[in-house]
Amino acid sequence: MTDSARAAAPAATLDIEAGSAQDPYNREHQIFPKLSDEQLERAAGYGTEESPEAGAYLFERGERGVDFFICLEGAIEIIETSEEGEEVVTVHGPNQFTGELDLFNDRKILVDGRVREGTRILRIKRADFPLFSSTETDIGETIMRAFILRRTAFLVHDQAGAILAGPANDGDTLRITRFLRRNGYPLRVVDTDDPEQAEPFFADHPTARDKVPVLIHAGNDCLANPSNHQVANALGLTEELDPEHVYDVAVVGAGPAGLASATYAASEGLDTVVIEQEAPGGQAGTSSKIENYLGFPTGISGQALAGRAWIQAQKFGARFAISRAIVDLDCDERPYKLQLECGQRIVARSVIIASGARYQQLSLDNYERYEGQGIHYAATAIESRLCQGREVIVVGGGNSAGQAAVFLSRHASHVHVLVRSKTLAASMSDYLVRRIDSSSRITLHTQTEISELHGDPTLEQVTWHDKAIGKDETRDIANIFVMIGAAPNSDWLDGCLELDEKGFVKTGEDCAGNVTSSPYATSRPGIYAVGDVRSGSVKRVASGVGEGSVVVQTVHGYLAGIDD
Repeated sequence: MTDSARAAAPAATLDIEAGSAQDPYNREHQIFPKLSDEQLERAAGYGTEESPEAGAYLFERGERGVDFFICLEGAIEIIETSEEGEEVVTVHGPNQFTGELDLFNDRKILVDGRVREGTRILRIKRADFPLFSSTETDIGETIMRAFILRRTAFLVHDQAGAILAGPANDGDTLRITRFLRRNGYPLRVVDTDDPEQAEPFFADHPTARDKVPVLIHAGNDCLANPSNHQVANALGLTEELDPEHVYDVAVVGAGPAGLASATYAASEGLDTVVIEQEAPGGQAGTSSKIENYLGFPTGISGQALAGRAWIQAQKFGARFAISRAIVDLDCDERPYKLQLECGQRIVARSVIIASGARYQQLSLDNYERYEGQGIHYAATAIESRLCQGREVIVVGGGNSAGQAAVFLSRHASHVHVLVRSKTLAASMSDYLVRRIDSSSRITLHTQTEISELHGDPTLEQVTWHDKAIGKDETRDIANIFVMIGAAPNSDWLDGCLELDEKGFVKTGEDCAGNVTSSPYATSRPGIYAVGDVRSGSVKRVASGVGEGSVVVQTVHGYLAGIDD
């Protein structure tokens, strides 16, 4: 990529490393490091030397499970192939290595690797790479940092990914964008309502004009308004799992609690698989900034925290089934069988339920009509672009609503926070209450509810009712952020485990069938619940991470007991 193109690149959309909003290509010594001769000597013990013919491909886009290569002599070209042809992203010379984050999982890779004349390489087989990177810790740290920066560079520069064309405010365009951004997949978005962007695109893809939103991938393969599941399959975002393989533990949900469980379980040698319907991070992954999480005094976005944990879990060997909704848990016999919406089955000796909770909906006419087209449940950089210079509404009095209001106030002309109660003090952290009170761009409306929504086809106006003064007010507002209450993601458990009256999973002493001392044990042996889905849990990121990590010790005890 040219220096001018790099300078013009937008801010990173997936902040998985501190400082990643800067151009990763400017950190040459970290993104394309050189191993020392002494490090090469150690690496040689894990692989074999080869001298491929000039022009030979070491790997090609779309492959899974590629090997790790170190260039000893000559050069390895890393190539992005698109409808415009080939572009050499970078060239690895002597003592440099190939790969990015897909080397820690079994996703389809994004680029080609081709050798130049006179090249000699060290090939480390994929199966041996985890042992190499974890045993040679100094080399492993260098590799991990480089892999993170390389993926971040793809995201920053829209390289090696897919193209999504559709109206910027369209609900399905936003849905697909969110899904891919949250899963760390590079994406270039073409706004078909903007002639300057649309006409060049349709000139190259004339058949796509009547199919928007349309996803272009792997050259010119075209998907018209695909579901998230179809997107994941086409781009190879989910790993191919053996339905007969029996895992030690299946973690349902990749929010903070699930990611913590996966990281600790995998790091302690348990054969771990994670099932996630949407993307790593769960509800917390949609938070613009979390400032009360221990160890991050300047705050961290939910997506950044989730991205780091996701990489960490994969580093230790956890497998991920992304965009795979679970529909049933057969808990009548062991090992347990988890049935997924796609027809796939996962078998596990133990199960950790970390499926979390979701924001509730408002009870309003035409509400579903505006979901994704004016009504949002996340406040991230994607949504902020819709709010530039416009008034918005945030509904809710919890921390997520407070974080959203503060974040959006930097982009919207004004933020109206609507709550039914008389004050925020009982439901929101004090630091957020003080920021809302002191901001000239945020107005708190207590004892106020939305009464009507207007607009065709997207949201254009909102009417709210102030109960304190008995007055209605209608304003030109096209975006509402709804962050109220928490409904547990536990429908698939009904009839299998004991649930409380709201649908949260009973555990510990509250659970009649629990015969262990663990506060996370459910009514079935070997099945545990942590995080927001657990009845009586504290709905905070830190508590979810704590529960997710601590429960692994109980899982170890259970597995040891059934092995005796």
